[in-house]
Amino acid sequence: MLTSIKALPRDARDTLFLLLAIGWVVLPQVDHLPWWCSLLVAGVLLWRGWLAVSSRKLPSQWWLVLLLAITLGATWVTHRTLLGRDAGVTLTVILLALKTLELRARRDAFVIFFLGFFTMLTNFFFSQSLVTAAAMLVALLGLLTALVNAHMPVGRPPLLRAARTATTMALLGAPVMAVLFLLFPRIGPLWGIPGDAMSGRSGLSSSMQVGNIASLALDDSIAMRIRFEGPPPPQRDLYFRGPVLSSFDGREWRSLQPRLGARFSPGLATPARLEVGGAPTRYQVTLEPNNRPWIFVLDAAPRAPVLPGGFEALMTGELQWIANRPVSDLLRYEAESYTSFRYGPRLAPAVSPEYLELPPGFNPRTQALAREMLADPVLAGGGPTGLVNAALQRLRGEGFRYTLEPGTYGQHTADEFWFDRKEGFCEHIASAFVVLMRSLDIPSRVVTGYQGGDRNPVDGFWTVRQSDAHAWAEVWLSGRGWVRVDPTAAVAPGRTGAFERLQAPRGAIASAFASAFDVVTPTFAASVRAGWEALNNAWNQRVLNYTQSRQLDLLKNLGFESPSWEDLSYVLIAVVVLVAAAGAGVTLWERSQHDPWLRLLTRARKRLAQAGVELPAASAPRQMATLVTSRFGGPAKPLADWLLQLEMQRYARAPHSSLAALQREFNHLPWPQ
Repeated sequence: MLTSIKALPRDARDTLFLLLAIGWVVLPQVDHLPWWCSLLVAGVLLWRGWLAVSSRKLPSQWWLVLLLAITLGATWVTHRTLLGRDAGVTLTVILLALKTLELRARRDAFVIFFLGFFTMLTNFFFSQSLVTAAAMLVALLGLLTALVNAHMPVGRPPLLRAARTATTMALLGAPVMAVLFLLFPRIGPLWGIPGDAMSGRSGLSSSMQVGNIASLALDDSIAMRIRFEGPPPPQRDLYFRGPVLSSFDGREWRSLQPRLGARFSPGLATPARLEVGGAPTRYQVTLEPNNRPWIFVLDAAPRAPVLPGGFEALMTGELQWIANRPVSDLLRYEAESYTSFRYGPRLAPAVSPEYLELPPGFNPRTQALAREMLADPVLAGGGPTGLVNAALQRLRGEGFRYTLEPGTYGQHTADEFWFDRKEGFCEHIASAFVVLMRSLDIPSRVVTGYQGGDRNPVDGFWTVRQSDAHAWAEVWLSGRGWVRVDPTAAVAPGRTGAFERLQAPRGAIASAFASAFDVVTPTFAASVRAGWEALNNAWNQRVLNYTQSRQLDLLKNLGFESPSWEDLSYVLIAVVVLVAAAGAGVTLWERSQHDPWLRLLTRARKRLAQAGVELPAASAPRQMATLVTSRFGGPAKPLADWLLQLEMQRYARAPHSSLAALQREFNHLPWPQ
């Protein structure tokens, strides 16, 4: 195969390499492009490669016009617009592929190169991960290699030589890139993230549908990373609060709070009446983008998290912190929480009746169970606290099971859970528990968020995954306010205590790989994963999270007491000037390393040419002296003697004059006019 490629003409070989580089640039975007776009690009690149290998003519312009028209129509049908991020990226990728069909001259190649560089940047519209950055670095070197190769028109230079030149160029540009990264003013991202589509996967949503999902696929992607300043709280206390769901229509739970973010205003929410106790827990959160305005904190945070510029947060009456805009990029913030707290109204009249509402005609057996419990003098005598404990005891002692595959529930989800299936994941358990509590006239609601996490032994950060998404309940008790009750902990204590995750069933291939890793060492896979996640976390913390405030902190470390954007501009200008001066110095140094004797001879030849003395380009000083003497006579004798001394300085074993002395005499010679 390699031999056949080497035997191709240079144009065909270079074209195939360029097509390979373009394919590498486009490949990471396949998941984000319409299916027809990926197929069309692959077809065009293969077509162009076949034309290059077979030395056939390129298609006519009519083919390009037809394909372009099809592309515009398909883009409009898919995105309903020709503008915007998604439609723009689709068109850019198609145009890059179509441009290869008119690759006839070097000018066309240059258009493809720079369109390829732009397409490479569009990959970061969808992902800024370390993997994407590494892939685009390879793409950059590939495109630079093709560009350098295009500037070598003579012969058949090997691609390896062009690759070395391209790598050298990239390394020379790396310091400039580093300076711009550190000092160029930070601006908000020009892109967002794709819409949320978490149905059928673990994670959080703004609502919770009960019973529609037959099985739950654990999503092990990272939701956030946390660094505690001191010892972390116990696993059982790691509840990171998210949306509170209080409105139930029989199938779906929704929030009662107004949707903040787009119309953020402190008047839209009533702060929770919160009392905290004990020592605070201070920590830093790095939140992955989720396209939601939720700010996750450890229950409960009395003060607003310290957010970067452009973000504001307020607490709702249900103790949830919400930002003024969705988190569409990696977000790092600091918070302080107390795991011992009380909040909410203490008297029943202050509790909203909405926390007792149930849709009519749903779950009749659960309501009948509630009536039986209220009719039992022993249970009723214990008050709301006794009824809550009785419900938890039922979950512990009657064979209920925590599972990822409960099957699809029918209309009466709570009835099926309590009396028929007796199994489900945390959403089923929390929903059925709250329905029973409301049937017992106990105000209650569902709280969603994340519970638990695991510590990465490499970098010490706690990792909270989408598979840690959890739903629990809150009940209102007179004199105490809202109290957390986690019914899932009654069914599966390991879920919140020892934090034992359920494992999704593995396929045959995954099982084979797992067995192979276990043969090597039981902890090998875990160690590799921890190392990779620590590397990704370092990328997130030091690169993606290099924010405006960290730029100003850098200036503080440089000695600025109260740095501003003007100071940042001055530092950037100073660095640019210093780099330019250093470049000029290097240039002068390189010139000084050239043969100074030849430079002095060239200066003499130019001075004589100004006087009308035409000299051959390769004339020696002795020839120049003879010509000057014959033309100008005695007055030119000092000049002729200087030329002879210049020749002796170069070739004589013991020259009479040094080169420095000859350079000083140069401007004092009687040059003819």
